[in-house]
Amino acid sequence: MFIGPLIHLFKTFYIPRAGGCALGKRTVRPHFFALEKMGVKIKIVKEAYKITSKRLKPAEIVLYESGDTVTVNALLGAAKIKDKTIIKLASANYQVQDICLFLKKLGVRVEGIGTTTITVYGTPRINKTITYHPSEDPIEAMLFIAIAATTNSSIIIKKCPVDFLELELLKLEKMGFKYKILKRYKSKNNATNLIDLKTFPSKLEALEEKIYARPFPGLNIDNLPFFVPIAIKAKGQTLIHDWVFENRAIYYLELTKLGADIILADPHRVYINGSTKLKAAEVICPPALRPATIIMIAMLAAKGTSLLRNVYSINRGYEDLSRRLKRLGAKIEIVEK
Repeated sequence: MFIGPLIHLFKTFYIPRAGGCALGKRTVRPHFFALEKMGVKIKIVKEAYKITSKRLKPAEIVLYESGDTVTVNALLGAAKIKDKTIIKLASANYQVQDICLFLKKLGVRVEGIGTTTITVYGTPRINKTITYHPSEDPIEAMLFIAIAATTNSSIIIKKCPVDFLELELLKLEKMGFKYKILKRYKSKNNATNLIDLKTFPSKLEALEEKIYARPFPGLNIDNLPFFVPIAIKAKGQTLIHDWVFENRAIYYLELTKLGADIILADPHRVYINGSTKLKAAEVICPPALRPATIIMIAMLAAKGTSLLRNVYSINRGYEDLSRRLKRLGAKIEIVEK
């Protein structure tokens, strides 16, 4: 995402080829296709990308993939290109809306915020000091919701961005999850709707329908894995369809080491037979944030003392998580090598 802003500062530059969670094939070509429409040339050179942008131009862009980061990259590229750029099949997710609101504070005219067609009227010169507060993270909120549902606990979760959790909460409600909204208010950005949520011990039932994710306003792709430990505690069989990534569903099988009854139908689908009593085990984190995190959640619900190794994947996604869990009453310690 450095490419979109840096094309306005340098005619030619290089950035390293970065990685991420090992979830399957994760192409960056949608970024290239969007930026090339604006006059950017991108070439792979050994372990880097060479970016050249001699003459930038507004464009009408159809995104090859409705991804969050590719939409952000296109927005940042269009922000300082004079005249109108249209981004079609854009993500409407929370981080995209944040960037749109941020650009508006900088004086860039942006239309279609929260929709799949965003129009940007670029401002070649941006020189303004502003303060902007990003929205609270719905995936952070969903982590604690999943912990409450899996461990059958009553906790209060504050500052949940409800517009990006509505479908998750509806699915959970239909599974028998009990919660109460204590308060409704706005985030510091004066746009994001927040709630304080109280959870209650609940008897969960599996849904008849499969649980799957899709771009906003669907169930968040990063929130889908949290339904795995929840389904383990629910009575009945749950089908979870993780169609986005080739490898992520395979990592769900790590929960069988804790006693979960999970059947891998194919690289994208798992059947979970619920009402399973989880037992303590020693597990090595997979190289992916959300699959690693749901193992930790299951360990919180498992009888006995579990050991989770190589927790780097979790630490890079959640700040000081063990301390926060201890404040909720979890018995969790970080063991240094």
